[in-house]
Amino acid sequence: MKKVAILGSTGSIGMQTLDVIRNHDDLKLAAVSAGSNIDLLEEQIREFHPRIAAVWSESKAKELRTSIADVVPACKVVSGMDGLLEMAAMEESDILVTAVVGMIGIKPTIAAIHAGKDIALANKETLVTAGHIIIPLAAEKKVSILPVDSEHSAIFQCLNGEHGNHIHKILLTASGGPFRGKTMKDLETVTLEMALQHPNWSMGRKITIDSATMVNKGLEVIEAKWLFGIESSRIEVVVQPQSIIHSMVEFEDGAVMAQLGTPDMRLPIQYALYYPNRVFLDGTRLDFSKLSEITFQKPDLDTFLGLKYAYEAIETGGSMPTVLNAANELAVAKFLHKKVRFLEIYEMIRLCMDRHTLIENPTVEEILETEKWVYETIESRWIS
Repeated sequence: MKKVAILGSTGSIGMQTLDVIRNHDDLKLAAVSAGSNIDLLEEQIREFHPRIAAVWSESKAKELRTSIADVVPACKVVSGMDGLLEMAAMEESDILVTAVVGMIGIKPTIAAIHAGKDIALANKETLVTAGHIIIPLAAEKKVSILPVDSEHSAIFQCLNGEHGNHIHKILLTASGGPFRGKTMKDLETVTLEMALQHPNWSMGRKITIDSATMVNKGLEVIEAKWLFGIESSRIEVVVQPQSIIHSMVEFEDGAVMAQLGTPDMRLPIQYALYYPNRVFLDGTRLDFSKLSEITFQKPDLDTFLGLKYAYEAIETGGSMPTVLNAANELAVAKFLHKKVRFLEIYEMIRLCMDRHTLIENPTVEEILETEKWVYETIESRWIS
């Protein structure tokens, strides 16, 4: 029996993780967490009976304690960062699924690693901003970092059994999002509703916008650098609109291995939870007799500046990926509330990257201070 804790159980990845657990008797939910959606969290507690539930707000935690007072066995409700750290390091879990969005995932991930928990990593911001801390710590503690992003899971699967064989190049695939083929002029009139219409994947609102700007793919390039120990110059983004090939690895002899499948996030989630084993997963399978074509394109870096800025951030290194990530988080939040235009997301990122004084090897505290500086910089210079 593998016991699973989920950081961010009410989000898209969290709920799909619960669907995997629901369909396998040898998986048990040990802990859940949410920002403020305690109604959904209560439903999860009543169905799965976890030992701990973490809520960010103490007032919401009090509400939850009252509403689940009749649940047996009892579920301990904790709050704030201390609560997240407690659930991340809890003795009763084997693996932590980091499905929360944002840099809030850094400290709980570190706590879980210190406690010897494997990490099923869906919170890309953790490696984007603190990969230089997380990867050496996981190696020191002999903890596995198992990627949940479909692209990184695909690379991970392609590398399985290839120990000692040198990677020549990683080919990180992208759907191109809803605006593939559009020009910068076209993007001037993009609305929130248009940006949320991803052609292939069903995802949370923030990551859907990140896909539309291709910032998400840029963050994945940075994440791939840390996960697979390869410099960004050997990570090539390839637009593959059908989202059938999830990513590829080219080895030094020229052989290319790819992982294919339908767009279903449950597959990489389940692979991380059961690694190194594969178990049955229901759902739509690829039917090659009906697959008319798989096409490839180069990404348009002159239009989709998010990817261009990400390559710049990782080549600069230090605290610059944190600046990219934090500026994007705030910019997307403003766009989701219809306070800024689509292209202003790029403008906010550029402003902060241009004004930032680089920190070469930031600590966790310096990473969080950089995030605060980014937010203050944007709020003081942007009228929304």
